[in-house]
Amino acid sequence: MPGDGLALNAPRRLLCARCDRPQSACICTWITPTANEARVLILQHPLEVKQAKGSARLLQLSLQHAELQVGETFDPDNLHSWLAADETRTSHTILLYPAHPDLPAPTVDVSKAHPSQIKLVVLDGTWRKSLKMLHLHPALQVLPRMALSPDAPSRYLIRKAHRPDQLSTLEATCMALAELEHAPDRYTPLLTAFSSFVSDRLHHSQHA
Repeated sequence: MPGDGLALNAPRRLLCARCDRPQSACICTWITPTANEARVLILQHPLEVKQAKGSARLLQLSLQHAELQVGETFDPDNLHSWLAADETRTSHTILLYPAHPDLPAPTVDVSKAHPSQIKLVVLDGTWRKSLKMLHLHPALQVLPRMALSPDAPSRYLIRKAHRPDQLSTLEATCMALAELEHAPDRYTPLLTAFSSFVSDRLHHSQHA
């Protein structure tokens, strides 16, 4: 059919070499180098990877000590190695996730631990997807959990619906790190940049 050749040979969208996003959706402007002390492991659901409004990639590129792994079901050996304590650094691995009646978790007191001894595990996905990831991985279920009590509404206005206590992955992680590191102002520049990112995404969605 006429035109089929054009469709098959259409050029691929150019990707930014740094953030791996299409250049039209590049997030590098908002990357804010931040020297976090506690290490961060982000486990991202595959459906979040191409979300232009997602915050996990911006978070990973901004934090000095952050790792991002993508998947819904992870190989148990790989997951164990990512979660394992580092003999020279990490001695406490905790999951940033609210309490859930069907999945009780142990508690651990990290108030006296140096932040550099802590690894914070974060699930990046919708509530339903992150809960499924938790159900699928016993190794995550047994981790001590950290829950947050936000004292301000989320900046994540591009989400279709949210309660004031529901935060984006970036906001929740910054809030947790600030608490663990006893550094309430350390993540303000990154959160300010995130607000600009949200405003930009809102502008694009309204003029699409």
